[in-house]
Amino acid sequence: MTKVITYGTFDLFHEGHYRLLQRAKALGDYLIVGVTTEAYDKARGKLNVMDSLVTRIENVKKTGFADEIIIEETPGQKFNDIKRMNIDIFTVGSDWVGCFEYLKDYCQVVYLERTKNISSTMLREQSSHIQRIGIIGTGRIANRFVPEAKHVSGVNIQGVYNPRRESAERFAEKWEIDAYGEPESFYAAVDVVYIASPHETHYGYIKAALEAGRHVICEKPMVLRREQAEELFALARERKLILMEAIKTAYCPGFQKLLGVACSGTIGSIRNVEACFTKLENPESRELTDRKYGGSFTELGSYCMLPILKLLGKEYKDIRFDSVRGENGLDLFTKVSLTYPTGLATATCGLGVKSEGRLLIAGTKGYIVAEAPWWKTSYFEVHYEDAGKVEKHSEIFLGDGLRYEISDFLSILKGTDQNNFKLTRGESVALAGMMERFLEEKS
Repeated sequence: MTKVITYGTFDLFHEGHYRLLQRAKALGDYLIVGVTTEAYDKARGKLNVMDSLVTRIENVKKTGFADEIIIEETPGQKFNDIKRMNIDIFTVGSDWVGCFEYLKDYCQVVYLERTKNISSTMLREQSSHIQRIGIIGTGRIANRFVPEAKHVSGVNIQGVYNPRRESAERFAEKWEIDAYGEPESFYAAVDVVYIASPHETHYGYIKAALEAGRHVICEKPMVLRREQAEELFALARERKLILMEAIKTAYCPGFQKLLGVACSGTIGSIRNVEACFTKLENPESRELTDRKYGGSFTELGSYCMLPILKLLGKEYKDIRFDSVRGENGLDLFTKVSLTYPTGLATATCGLGVKSEGRLLIAGTKGYIVAEAPWWKTSYFEVHYEDAGKVEKHSEIFLGDGLRYEISDFLSILKGTDQNNFKLTRGESVALAGMMERFLEEKS
């Protein structure tokens, strides 16, 4: 008898789950299905699980494919289960290719092709609709978004659009999704549009997606003019759609914890915020060759301005940009100085100059410091006048962090608006205004 085992969350049970179990059963004579607990899912970075463990087990049972159902609770359990149960074949979806090679010493490992075009649940009512996400753009951030999305329950990456069809097809083949050459067919196939295209194209794509009745998550900077941001948010409200700017730092747990400590009064009244983010970019990259929209501030400024806006607000009295520019006129290093009625702020970003990248928040009773990479906040310290008194805070940061913004987007979509404070519409509008002013001064 050939014994097969597979594992999964099986949340919001859909046709992809059904077909995977069907193919897993066909591999042998006896299928064992491991269903993960909520606690283990959270520990391994799976966010937004909606169904209870009992419901998920019942849905697996209803398929009739599982000869035995077990509970997965701990790391390392797969190895122990395979040895204990004398498993012949371990199988899992092809989106996990390469992740379980270590099990090949103990049994055969089979990666099953994933099901594309998820459109509805099979064993559930449509109230638990899975959001089909379509991606515009095929660059680095889009390639990070796809694997991050699989860690969020309730979404499926449906397809990709790029006006260069060959680029879309390469991306689609890599991630086993559909490629679209026409925007109309792309919008018709998805519920949510994630925009990861060059900065200057964001406005047009956002407007087209909203007019097509689709919710939108757009990479930073969302747009490059204040008026555009105001127009698009108004359009989203009019169409009863969600428009969210994707600055991942705003949604990660560690940054929210840092803001909570900063605003709690622990360090007194905040009087200064200094944020620095630099990295040495390839001189041939788009960021350092696009003479109109490239450069350090348009690429990294949103991150550095985020804590300033969150802690000191949008009503600054003065803003000044000072840049070190390359031969093509693009800023390799930019320092932004802001004056507020009760404080000062500095945002420093660079793509061609390396500096110590940290976040410093100074108050009347103490200060908070988060070292680089503070934009992936996992650790920070609170210091006081007494140098011996230091409070240390840590928080988990999983993967590339994009899963947090996806999870929050789903929460907003479901009507739990308590997440809107993490990055408000007003803050996105203010960021667009800063981008506009910088580009005007540059030209």
